[in-house]
Amino acid sequence: MTTTHKQYTHSSSAASVDDRQQRSLAYRATLRTIVPLQRGYRDDRPAAVAAVARLRREAGREVYATATGWGLDDLETLTELREEESNNPGRYPSRGGRADQEENEDRAVHLAVTLWALHQQSVRDEPMHVTQWTLGRAVRQLAQGKSDTPDSSPRDSAGSTSSDTRDGSGAYTPVEDVSPTIRKRFVRIGTSADFDTLGRRLREMVLLLRNARIPLDYGLLADQLTRWQNAASQGDVRRAWGRGFHYTGPKAPALTDEQDTPAPAQTPDTSAEEPTR
Repeated sequence: MTTTHKQYTHSSSAASVDDRQQRSLAYRATLRTIVPLQRGYRDDRPAAVAAVARLRREAGREVYATATGWGLDDLETLTELREEESNNPGRYPSRGGRADQEENEDRAVHLAVTLWALHQQSVRDEPMHVTQWTLGRAVRQLAQGKSDTPDSSPRDSAGSTSSDTRDGSGAYTPVEDVSPTIRKRFVRIGTSADFDTLGRRLREMVLLLRNARIPLDYGLLADQLTRWQNAASQGDVRRAWGRGFHYTGPKAPALTDEQDTPAPAQTPDTSAEEPTR
């Protein structure tokens, strides 16, 4: 199957997910799960289609809470990565932090992967996980009424659909002119008081993004969801979402889902840092 190219806009500092995020267990587990499933699903391979269906049925359910969720691809991958790093002395910031960190990672990876399964449902011609499509950027495009369907988007000389956030004249839509309903939904995501509420509001947004064929970077989202559960870094995650919604920048080269492979494993750093926009 021919891979469809995606174009995006970003700042120079957001050209790639930073090294800390690429090393995070949540980021790597999510990409290790999604990338092969996405390719298989788009090629209509029965095993991948069945795996995505299982993940989709678990959307909205608490991780490990039901027996139907045991043995899912995302949780298996997370366990494998933990075993690979079992002798890494820098894995956890403190002796008492291991259980909390693993629980945060479980919830974050499970939510991110099941959200992707909802996002990719019945979509074969486009990858709905694409790197560097931050939550704020995707929601801004949705709020501007921009979609990436073959009928509504201009195509470049290579035949790929453009997902640029600028209108036909090249002018960025002022924030006061974007959909107030979508903006309010995004604000509600940012003001979520607990993880269950956050997950429910993200699911509602993902369904809208699926209808508009606008992708998300689910590796980055999983990393952010892990840190969102830590009071010390929750504010950093919210600020990253807000900046992504407001930032305008130059158009970058095309990116394909075939490039969405996780970085080599390195010593993880679980400290709270400023996330990539």
